[in-house]
Amino acid sequence: MAPKNPKYQIDIEGTLHDWDEDTITVAQIRELGDLPSDVPVIVIDFKDNSEDELAEDAVIALKPGQGFAKKIGFKRG
Repeated sequence: MAPKNPKYQIDIEGTLHDWDEDTITVAQIRELGDLPSDVPVIVIDFKDNSEDELAEDAVIALKPGQGFAKKIGFKRG
């Protein structure tokens, strides 16, 4: 019997996590990525690089080209 491949790979701050469901909650994202509850979870659409902050009770329908992260700022050194 061939090994089962995961349906999705969830990118949380650059780390890929296997996921077999068509949806994921913010709580599940926090658990997978070990994200603290005091920072917002941002969904990133890698196709157009757009970002949206998720509500804590959000349920996200997964699609290719999507990732999740804490908001990280960059500045010139």
